[in-house]
Amino acid sequence: MRFYADLHVHSRFSRATSKNLTLGTLAQGAVKKGLSVVGTGDFTHPCWSQELRRDLIEAEPGLYRLRDASDHVRFVLTSEISTIYKHTGKVRKVHHLVVAPDMESARNISASLASVGNIVSDGRPILGITSRNLLEIVLSASEDAFVVPAHIWTPWFSAMGSKSGYDTIKDCYEDLEEYIFAVETGLSSDPPMNWRVKSLDAYHLISNSDAHSADKLGREATLFDAEMDYYAIRDAMKYGVGLSGTVEFYPEEGKYYLDGHRDCGIVLSPEETSRLQGICPVCGRPLTIGVLSRVEELSGRHNGFRPKKARPFYSVIPLKEIIGEIMQVGSASKRVGIVYERLIGQLGGELPILLDMDIEEIRATAGETLALAIQRMRSGDVHAEGGCDGRFGTVKVFKDHEADMLFSADLFGRPVRKVEKKAAGKQKETGPEPEGLLTNHDQGHGTALPRM
Repeated sequence: MRFYADLHVHSRFSRATSKNLTLGTLAQGAVKKGLSVVGTGDFTHPCWSQELRRDLIEAEPGLYRLRDASDHVRFVLTSEISTIYKHTGKVRKVHHLVVAPDMESARNISASLASVGNIVSDGRPILGITSRNLLEIVLSASEDAFVVPAHIWTPWFSAMGSKSGYDTIKDCYEDLEEYIFAVETGLSSDPPMNWRVKSLDAYHLISNSDAHSADKLGREATLFDAEMDYYAIRDAMKYGVGLSGTVEFYPEEGKYYLDGHRDCGIVLSPEETSRLQGICPVCGRPLTIGVLSRVEELSGRHNGFRPKKARPFYSVIPLKEIIGEIMQVGSASKRVGIVYERLIGQLGGELPILLDMDIEEIRATAGETLALAIQRMRSGDVHAEGGCDGRFGTVKVFKDHEADMLFSADLFGRPVRKVEKKAAGKQKETGPEPEGLLTNHDQGHGTALPRM
């Protein structure tokens, strides 16, 4: 069975998350995104754990569904743990995704962690134990549970980040590293960046959203072709059979792709950072070194190297961002939300629209502009400005003023003539009506091709 899964999410009990995050909103969000399996997040938090036991029932081995739901969304028990400790002369701050096969295992893991730190104040608890000892606790509580190093390149909180990480996963988990079989790429890296680092050949790459709201579900995900149960999903990540690929942010859009200082307005490539010896030219303090530079530092391979066991990957731009670009308004605007809901209602889940649906079907339902935008996204024909130091980058499918030179149609295929920019500027601040681009050449057919 082919399906999309997003295992790294949070509940409303984690800091800096939406207060609307419930099992119900996670399930609704999963349906909109086209996800079949979603993590519960935060199973270590006592209040959330109580809701999980109350509202979920086992549907397949290790997978759960809502008691009162008729949809096919499945939940897997997950929790992110933050460990902060001193090791080999350096303060380490590492995030880990813990995955459990059943409620009893999750309860045992939580009880063990409660004995070493506070798991009540935050859904993503901060514990003063080593990464190795966390892994030992998880494996001791359940031999079927496992740990995935989370967003491994994030500068501040990851296994291999520039600020507080290690040079290898083995250095992080020490003598228990053999029990690590997958790593999470994170929003600011994609598989080709990871392929350049030889030590990562030992692990399969997975991707997840790390969503702090239901709207952010599925911005990254993992594609499986396996049985719908916990053990098949785990084994696909462990052995590779049934692991069909990953859905990725364009890494430039991630918050830590390039180097720089957000407050100083400084954004730098690895080459520029090297010339400056890692020092901000404005404030004179050390720069926040991003993922691209960190990969360059640890890589022993040329850009474009592809290991034998590499899986395909599919780079996407969130559908609301594409709609917002077409409508020339922010992706969080009410008008974008209205169009998004209508598209989902007519065409189905977001990931199938972005990756699987025939371009002609999109064109027939939603118009030329969206079809062209999605085709460009699938082919990698995008314009990117890298993010840095906690600020997201931007990825667009149209060049500046491109739409001004072409005719247009709205998002649902109703042809209208493009309004001149002067006239458009007189409209309300909410922006012009939805527009599309009509071209004379064939835009092609079919689903997204994997990027290799």
